[in-house]
Amino acid sequence: MAELLMTEQVTIAADSLIRVFSLATLSFVIAILWTPILTDLLYKYRLGKRIRQTAITGDKASYFWKFHKGKSGTPTMGGILVWVTTAVLTLLFNFSREGTWLPVFALVATGVVGAVDDLLNIYGIGPHSGGFRFRDKLLIYLLIALAGAWWFAVKLDWINRGIHLPGIGDYTIGWWYAALFTLVVVATAFAVDVTDGLDGLSGGLLAIAFSAYALIALLQGQVAIAAFAGTIVGALLAFLWFNIYPARFFMGDTGVIALGSSLAVIAFLTNQVAVLPVVGFVFFVEAVSSVSQILSKRLFGKKIFLSAPLHHHFQAKGWPEPKIVMRFWVIGSVMAVFGVVVALFGRSGSSAPF
Repeated sequence: MAELLMTEQVTIAADSLIRVFSLATLSFVIAILWTPILTDLLYKYRLGKRIRQTAITGDKASYFWKFHKGKSGTPTMGGILVWVTTAVLTLLFNFSREGTWLPVFALVATGVVGAVDDLLNIYGIGPHSGGFRFRDKLLIYLLIALAGAWWFAVKLDWINRGIHLPGIGDYTIGWWYAALFTLVVVATAFAVDVTDGLDGLSGGLLAIAFSAYALIALLQGQVAIAAFAGTIVGALLAFLWFNIYPARFFMGDTGVIALGSSLAVIAFLTNQVAVLPVVGFVFFVEAVSSVSQILSKRLFGKKIFLSAPLHHHFQAKGWPEPKIVMRFWVIGSVMAVFGVVVALFGRSGSSAPF
């Protein structure tokens, strides 16, 4: 009986792995195949990146302009490759109302808003040389996150499930769960956005982070979520093929915001949001460096870094762009593995509802 049970478990595990890796591979192949169509459109309609010359504080971004002015005109909105491929494959082969409805919604909704923002920026429509004002973007993404929070709280009843802290236990926080969900989704989206400043940087780190959560979901038996994350990884690897230095196109807000939001949603679906700052360590550090720089300049009139976020500081110090990217990938990989290890401490107490 024990041997039979073990055989069944091995078979289930093998089937789950086949499903995840098959979708990841299919996603990579399809994304690679339709990339020429996307790049032709981006170049044909001159959907090129406008390189800013001022920082968010209004000061002249001398270091940023020095190192990035040569990238002006490089097509952006390449993130469409990732979220469209993922959404289509998920709806065709991996759609689950409980498991993947919410991350697909977050992915597509924020991806569309990001695409509109990118187009406004490209054509110089809107304040500050084009695009939504920061407060307008924040409001839109807050509304999308609130819709997701409502789904979690009401439809999935997560307000009564509690937040899992690895190695400690579950804590029920009631309707504060909705507030936490909204805050983490928006904060993660903008943290990924801040990190998207060098060729291949955010794409590689996102592939690493989604791989970590795919593994966590698999260990919980949440195969649909693992397959969704795997599909994103496959599409991201195809994107990276063309985004590695020197980049043929950039991800744009349509990619970074969509993928950052989806990463946070998956962290909540696996009830391992507590390890998100570990798995996404580089995103967290990049966001903190940027916020710290802004606060220091406004409160004390002094800069902490030569340029912010952190990757621009190292660039200003003379590090070559590929060197920064590769070293940040290494740090991201190590921390992602550590995050999975931390998540395993609470596996027995983890809430895996699907």
